[in-house]
Amino acid sequence: MEAKSEHIVWQHTKVEKEDRHKINGHKSCVLWFTGLSGAGKSTLAAQMEMELFNRQIRCFILDGDNLRHGLNINLSFSPEDRTENIRRIGEVSKLFVEAGLITLVATISPYRADRAIVRSLFTEGEFIEIYVKCTIEECERRDPKGLYKKSKTGEIQNFTGITAPYEAPLSPEIMIESDNLSVSEAVGKILCYLQGKGYLEQDR
Repeated sequence: MEAKSEHIVWQHTKVEKEDRHKINGHKSCVLWFTGLSGAGKSTLAAQMEMELFNRQIRCFILDGDNLRHGLNINLSFSPEDRTENIRRIGEVSKLFVEAGLITLVATISPYRADRAIVRSLFTEGEFIEIYVKCTIEECERRDPKGLYKKSKTGEIQNFTGITAPYEAPLSPEIMIESDNLSVSEAVGKILCYLQGKGYLEQDR
């Protein structure tokens, strides 16, 4: 998206992201949880945040539903507004990563193109796509917010997986089959990935 003014200049600061990594004792990145409604994204992200917090890792969740109460309150669920929703979340998550935090984003983000645009905002390795895979049947059975039921009765339009598409990641960094793994097992799998990539510890 192009700026509407030509007279805006990027202001550089004296504290770099790498400086924040050193003082924090760990790198920053975004853990981008994507999947159908009811797949377990928010539950997994919340547990992951607690695990990181207990390890004294600076982290924060950007939950898609929560952001629609404020930053994205003016957006609908049309394809165009879904794209804008993800663009805004991507830009905010980039700022959080620049601030030195491991940022956890839990949002359906149904379109591959939108997720690819967000990935392009980050340096190589900073965008970690986590596909929380779950069958539509299991998501409907869980239906924690009653959304599938409302979509079937027509109360909700453009509902992902029912009346709107979900484009599953083709090569995510991590895939969590939430109908086969417990939350603790899924957290363990993500932690192993982060440790293997050197995100959790650095020399202070």
